[in-house]
Amino acid sequence: MNTIGLFAGVGGIELGFRNAGFNIIWANEIDEKASETYRENFDHELVTANIEEIDSKDIPDHDVLLAGFPCQAFSLAGYRKGFADERGNVFFEVARVLRDKRPSVVFLENVKNLVSHDKGNTFRVIQETLEAFGYHLKHKVLNASEYGNIPQNRERIYIVGFQDKKAYEKFDFPDPIPLETELKDIIDYETKVDDAFYYTKKKNKFYDELEEHIKNPNTIYQWRRVYVRENKSGLCPTLTANMGTGGHNVPLVLTKHGIRKLTPRETFKFQGYPEDYNLPNLANSHLYKQAGNSVVVPVVERIANKIKEALKEAEKANDLSEEALV
Repeated sequence: MNTIGLFAGVGGIELGFRNAGFNIIWANEIDEKASETYRENFDHELVTANIEEIDSKDIPDHDVLLAGFPCQAFSLAGYRKGFADERGNVFFEVARVLRDKRPSVVFLENVKNLVSHDKGNTFRVIQETLEAFGYHLKHKVLNASEYGNIPQNRERIYIVGFQDKKAYEKFDFPDPIPLETELKDIIDYETKVDDAFYYTKKKNKFYDELEEHIKNPNTIYQWRRVYVRENKSGLCPTLTANMGTGGHNVPLVLTKHGIRKLTPRETFKFQGYPEDYNLPNLANSHLYKQAGNSVVVPVVERIANKIKEALKEAEKANDLSEEALV
């Protein structure tokens, strides 16, 4: 099925759907650096521009629309006046494309608290808008450690909508799976990496604090501005876009060669990207941001496979109904 991606980032959602057999034909991303990483890994057209500037007629027809859009509050007063008052709210750009192109399936990903955001108004507007365009919706919050076999505590909401009610009825989110991937499968404790990743007494005035608390090589710590937090769950804490900018919430590990932060490659692996996913020669801060803004690929792939199954089952059911009428 021909598939497009909006707010594509570095392509995590598209990669999950591509792995499940969907045909990605077009994508859009506003950030130049993220676009660079995306183009390293996909051959289809990527338009680097603000979605508000892209006319629907310039987007190819497609069967599936993917979007991991930023979460913003809605002005309910403005919403009641229609799309014209909601320029600047990116969800309405997704809605505009759905309204104009009417793909069979829509897949949305967002932060866990989308349902409670702005006292529930945000989610209500999203639901009402999609339902008005004929989509039947299911949503669920899934944690990467429970649904993706990835040792990261990352909860995200996934919303799936079908035009075909039978496909909607056949669709279920995937079941939990055992977590078999361990921290040591992702973090290289043995190899010496670039000096830039290590914390030292000379470089870091709070190094004594790190040395005092970071004792266990089998877990991940965070430096939280003034204290060290140990993650005792055996999971990586939720990766964030600003983890490469310095002080706050930087994931730290104790390796054979000292205390260091995760490398950009390791953060991508904690999002389920394969080893051969190409990372361009960009500043580490850009790569950290890209990983932190991304999605857990195996979770997306499992949902994509469930979407494919539901569509096939619905097609069979529709064929049987037509035969019965004949």
